[in-house]
Amino acid sequence: MNTENWKKDYEEFEKVTRDFYDGKVSVPEYKGFSGGFGSYAQRGGKASMLRLRLPGGRVTKDKLKFITDSIRKYNIDKVHFTTCQTIQLHNLNADAVCSIAVEALDHGIVTRGGGGDFPRNVMVSPLSGVEQGEYFDVSPYAEAAAEYLMTLIKTVKMPRKLKVAFSNSPANRTHATFRDLGFVAREDGTFDVYSAGGLGNNAKMGVLVAEGVEGSKILYYIRAMVDLFTTYGNYENRAKARTRYMQDVLGDKYTEEFQKKLDAVFASGVNMDIPEEKITAENVPAAENEAGAHGKTDGADAPMHVTKSGDGSTVEDSRVTAQKQDGLYAVEYHPIGGCPNPEKLIEIYDAIKDMDQVELRVAPDETVYIINCTGNEAKKILDVTNDGAASLFETSVACIGASICQVGVRDSQKLLATLVDAAREWNFPEGTLPRIHISGCPSSCGTHQIGRIGFRGGMKKVDGKPVSAFVLYVNGKEGEPAQFGEQLGTILEEEIPAFMKALGEEVAASGRDFETWYTENPEKLKEIAAPYL
Repeated sequence: MNTENWKKDYEEFEKVTRDFYDGKVSVPEYKGFSGGFGSYAQRGGKASMLRLRLPGGRVTKDKLKFITDSIRKYNIDKVHFTTCQTIQLHNLNADAVCSIAVEALDHGIVTRGGGGDFPRNVMVSPLSGVEQGEYFDVSPYAEAAAEYLMTLIKTVKMPRKLKVAFSNSPANRTHATFRDLGFVAREDGTFDVYSAGGLGNNAKMGVLVAEGVEGSKILYYIRAMVDLFTTYGNYENRAKARTRYMQDVLGDKYTEEFQKKLDAVFASGVNMDIPEEKITAENVPAAENEAGAHGKTDGADAPMHVTKSGDGSTVEDSRVTAQKQDGLYAVEYHPIGGCPNPEKLIEIYDAIKDMDQVELRVAPDETVYIINCTGNEAKKILDVTNDGAASLFETSVACIGASICQVGVRDSQKLLATLVDAAREWNFPEGTLPRIHISGCPSSCGTHQIGRIGFRGGMKKVDGKPVSAFVLYVNGKEGEPAQFGEQLGTILEEEIPAFMKALGEEVAASGRDFETWYTENPEKLKEIAAPYL
């Protein structure tokens, strides 16, 4: 992907952005424009955020160096790992947001289409290519998909955004079975394809539209999905414009209509096969993996082909995962709420810059993995990242929240911070409290519908006055088979700590961890919650 082709677009972005900060463009008008460049004004209209597209959540050394250089250059004080495997930079002024968006292009980062009605960041299982037990490495296919989707930004007008995901195993870390389009790896080296799923209002599991699809053919399925969306998507009502609403429109005929679009794509005679050399990692020289580590790139990262071997050093830690490459490890780092101290990213870069083939992967749960480490290298990374989550509960997921997000209803980051502080005082045994998921509004950026416990921002009237509250969801589940949580009721924000403490006391008294306790007592959680609803 030649990022030079995008630079002209950013001239208009800068003009409109400066007009917005000069008061010549309204907040709604600017939102409709800037989202297409991966940027939105934050609540209050005095600062901006910028979303860095990172296909598969992959952060090479060159990309990380660019981010850390930007942190220093523009005094960035807030960073967020998102559940769509991107990195958001916050509290930017007009100069910073305009400059960073353009400078990013020289490092293979295109913010174009990061918001608005466009194909979004392509998601990939974060350890694809290095994970023990994966069916196969899906990342080369995802990279090809990402390149293709970018070509549609200027040529196709869609009703709303389109999210495409790839999973490499039944763990389904990317929720590929309920995205707008999901490619789910099979043991036989092919994909099952799911369509028109999604979280948020009217949440839907995806429709299984194809089985056993050869990886080289995936672009035909993406084009068919785009054509189906532009045919049956709702251009009149944005609230019903996501692909999942097409299940309601087409009903039992959904798979049939998808197949018709697919047949038409194949019949068009346009060759969309992915060339073998693009999806065979063994054909990529190892040196290319470090392309741009100390300089600029042309905007395309070489597919990762790990040629590194362990050096005999080993490491054991709850945050360390052994890779399928002998003697190599991935280190897990989960900053609270997915918001690392920006200085910590600088420390991480300084630690890995001279480590062969080490890079970062942002996961869909706001975790980041530092991969391809030897045992001794992993120990160094563990020390650098010791400020992150210290328990399962502290790995809870929260969107950026209403203190920053224009459409947010409640401050999900504030709630999580309050609960983490309280849980440290309660000091329950590890595993007593589960990971929870918090969204500030119905959009489900915090994936509240797939947590055993989820909270979604809302309000509750007390003595006739609106009071800050969250809607409680229970019984969601990730992996395969996944399931959406059920809505129990609304709980005042100030009472959520008491509810979580009561839950923790009940689980701790049983001598079991939460998942075991919940499996044995599925209705007990509802009983504990009832007095607070």
